[in-house]
Amino acid sequence: MAIKGPGILISQFMTDKPPRDNLENISTWAAELGYKGLQMGANMIDLDKAAESKTYCDEWAGKLKEKGLEVIDFHGGRYGQMLAFNPAYDDLFANFHPKGLKGKELTEWATGEFMKTIKASKNLGLKGVASLSGGFAWIMVYPWPQRPKGIIETSFKELVRRWKPILDFAHENGITINYELHPACDCFDGATFDMFLEYSNEHPSACLNYDPSHFILQQLDLYEFIKVYGSRIKGFHVKDGEFNPSAKQGVYSGFQSWSKRAGRFRTVGDGQIDFKKVFSLLTEAGYDGWAVLEWEDPVRDPEDAAKRCAKFIEDHIIETAKYEFDSFLDAGVDESGHKKILGI
Repeated sequence: MAIKGPGILISQFMTDKPPRDNLENISTWAAELGYKGLQMGANMIDLDKAAESKTYCDEWAGKLKEKGLEVIDFHGGRYGQMLAFNPAYDDLFANFHPKGLKGKELTEWATGEFMKTIKASKNLGLKGVASLSGGFAWIMVYPWPQRPKGIIETSFKELVRRWKPILDFAHENGITINYELHPACDCFDGATFDMFLEYSNEHPSACLNYDPSHFILQQLDLYEFIKVYGSRIKGFHVKDGEFNPSAKQGVYSGFQSWSKRAGRFRTVGDGQIDFKKVFSLLTEAGYDGWAVLEWEDPVRDPEDAAKRCAKFIEDHIIETAKYEFDSFLDAGVDESGHKKILGI
């Protein structure tokens, strides 16, 4: 089967003005641009109703279907991030959760919201939830001062302990958790995802949302990554990026604003990622999920980007071969014929 698309992570395009001011209007806008699927934050619908009522989910999905749209999956990154983070970020994450929650209460809230997201996903017949892993050790990503021996292992053990009930519940309901390997999370590259798999005993619901933009900013081999982790890739964000080091900047980008960084996210086609190669490798790996536009570009206007990207994604989807190109040459030789040809 071919990769599905084009899809769009719709929450990034929301504004306070029509036609992108609410879910009803923005879904119409997306459909008119040629998008066929919506990925959205789980908080964009009544999550409590969606978790408990399949009827509510069917009615809600039906309204989108009338516009030619499907629900791709929910992005639960907000809840995943709140599940585990270093207290150094307390103030910075204050608007990610209800006021007054800290420590155990915050963890319980994030766990509960994620469980409801899984229930809602099942009611909608979806296969996965996109997320971030959260984590505690990102502030020690560069070992200076030297990290205490064993502290990274401690971080991953606790991270997995918090995720384990969610992963188990997801598996029981036929859902995967598709982690986007993301800066400020403890799972941010292949090596850290390997650690997560190790401590979770290779949990079958621990999967990946492949986003090559984060890899080019790290200077990670984003093409080889597909070959290594293809069986775990269950989601795909089509987001471009570029890395232009200079005498003044490299991977860390010198605390500059996004528009001035050596490593920047770009609209697809404006960056350095070879998406022909990406789509080809994902197709070879057997990925048949959605190609979803994620957009974070300090240069191009979002309205213009959304229009361009629907066609870009559609043009890059590969229809998989139905038969081998040289099958017409098959002479139908059986095993005895094989032996004759081989002289045995």
